[in-house]
Amino acid sequence: MSQIKLSENFIKSNVKLALNEDLYPSGDITSGLIKNKNIIEAKLISNQDAIIGGLLFVKYAFSLIDKKIKLTVKTKDGSIIKGNKKNILVAERVALNFLSHISGIATKTNQFVKLAGKKCKICCTRKTIPNLRVIQKYAVKLGGGTNHRFNLSDEFLIKDNHIANSNIRELVSLAIKNKKRKKITVEVDTIKQLKKIIGLKFDCVLFDNMNVKNLKLGVELAKKYYQTEASGNINLKKVKSIVETGVDRISVGGITHSAPAIDFKLEI
Repeated sequence: MSQIKLSENFIKSNVKLALNEDLYPSGDITSGLIKNKNIIEAKLISNQDAIIGGLLFVKYAFSLIDKKIKLTVKTKDGSIIKGNKKNILVAERVALNFLSHISGIATKTNQFVKLAGKKCKICCTRKTIPNLRVIQKYAVKLGGGTNHRFNLSDEFLIKDNHIANSNIRELVSLAIKNKKRKKITVEVDTIKQLKKIIGLKFDCVLFDNMNVKNLKLGVELAKKYYQTEASGNINLKKVKSIVETGVDRISVGGITHSAPAIDFKLEI
């Protein structure tokens, strides 16, 4: 599983792209109406309780527009931004977009993590916005979650569409033969499929869309040999019952593809 660390150069590059998207081709024509060079203080405030993530993105959104804009991080009363009013307004939306999105994923992930407890990990998936995967998986880590494979090269994950019209045992055997230090996870949706591959030397069984009764049986059969994982339409109401089956980890696509943004505002 990949461990996501964001360098400052990576953050700057992504913020630059976001600013270019917002300012092309004529800049902020509305804020351009402001002719004075007033130095103001603005407050960055969250309208709800949340795990805050992405403050470096905020910092660079403002500093790439104006190096003189300063960000002072305060967690309780809202962070303070001081600088030229016009330039603060230019960078405002890009800064808030990054902050809201990253904090939203971190907060949603943390809700799952708290319910899962210490014995079961909450993992993200590849269900991410194109070109934002690194940032979204970074947000999952902030929320206490675990990064699943980052891309198709990270590990073998033999899923239902691979197995369709193929022999599951033969596919797993081929993966073992071509392993080259990569982990192998095999998805099953029935106990019958699981029994066909028990004993082969791979790493993890992924139980997909199983009811709690079958999942518990599957975990009991597999736990002596493999790490176990559950996935498929998992929400906050289902987490505790799934954890009670003894599964090692739960993968949740929703923490990246549909986490609601946190409501932030910039108050001047």
